[in-house]
Amino acid sequence: VQLQASGGGLVQPGGSLRLSCTASGNIFSINHMGWYRQAPGKQRDPVAIIYSGGTTFYTDSVKGRFTISRDNDKNTVYLQMNSLKPEDTAVYYCNANMKPVGVGYSRNYWGQGTQVTVSS
Repeated sequence: VQLQASGGGLVQPGGSLRLSCTASGNIFSINHMGWYRQAPGKQRDPVAIIYSGGTTFYTDSVKGRFTISRDNDKNTVYLQMNSLKPEDTAVYYCNANMKPVGVGYSRNYWGQGTQVTVSS
């Protein structure tokens, strides 16, 4: 079971990016999926999370600018980032709480991280 993220890059302030993260492998179930970010010298913090019932969480600094969504048929979570600011610059990690086939419990899995740089 693994997560593969994509979609990072360099964008000017005010621009947009869309991150994608797909879970693959022998997955029995997926609970919440989300995105975290880590800027240089700082801890990894949650950005947005979407739960299996559709409820979402956003950290205050991205409310109104970022939108998280998921496609359950594709085991994929997306993060649409608009009106990007230099302070959004970080490595973005996807996270999913999943139960593999044949395993009796769920746990958190992490993707490999994708760099987002907002700069003019």
